[in-house]
Amino acid sequence: MNLPALFNDLESLYHQYNCRERVHPDPLIFLYRYPDVRDREIAGLLAASLAYGRVAQIFKSLSGVLQQMGPSPLNFILQSTPQSLMEVYGRFSHRFATGNHLAALIWAIRNIISRYGSLYACFLLGMTPEADTVLPALIRFVSELTGGHPSEMGHLIPLPERGSACKRLNLFLRWMVRKDDVDPGGWTSVSASKLIIPLDVHIHRMGLRLGLTQRKQADMRTALEITGAFRDICPDDPVRYDFTLCRMGMNGNSHDL
Repeated sequence: MNLPALFNDLESLYHQYNCRERVHPDPLIFLYRYPDVRDREIAGLLAASLAYGRVAQIFKSLSGVLQQMGPSPLNFILQSTPQSLMEVYGRFSHRFATGNHLAALIWAIRNIISRYGSLYACFLLGMTPEADTVLPALIRFVSELTGGHPSEMGHLIPLPERGSACKRLNLFLRWMVRKDDVDPGGWTSVSASKLIIPLDVHIHRMGLRLGLTQRKQADMRTALEITGAFRDICPDDPVRYDFTLCRMGMNGNSHDL
């Protein structure tokens, strides 16, 4: 693999694809509504958790969830009870997710905010200088979020300690940590250098084609392997090209690289 040549190609494509005009219909677009990072992190976790299935259905589901919360997801959650959440979201359905799953996730978010002040503060408690990636912090964060009862949230929150690539959680972290024309950022004390690539079918396929991995399983080991290859190219920001590569893959333009 010719790293300098690949870096130049990726940078060129980054400047072509990584712009706000190309975001729609990515669920990331919902985060731009919230200038307050405490609202944005809630919207971001919900958006990432629902980011599976058909794009139109993701947009419809997420739009309905956030509309019920009004201008401030934080204020809505702090005023909620388990009963009120079921009254609002009891009939919710998004592929495998039910109203019970969604209400359980929102209530778990509320519990974390009540204990730590924000999702950000909770996540930071798992960050250590010696960790190469956010994986240890992510494992701790998910443990806090699920409270030992992950089944209550169904498929909305994966378990990183079981080897899942955790594509949607790593997508959430990309949104909250990086800041550029696409990613809004806000979690300023988490280094972008420790992020893990949100491994989806487009990134996995491109990683195989470029020789960034030989692994056929789209799991956490593969995500870490591809992330390591991108770290060789861009040490301070290994997920810098994630949005670009996904957009290329979705548009059938992967041959451009």
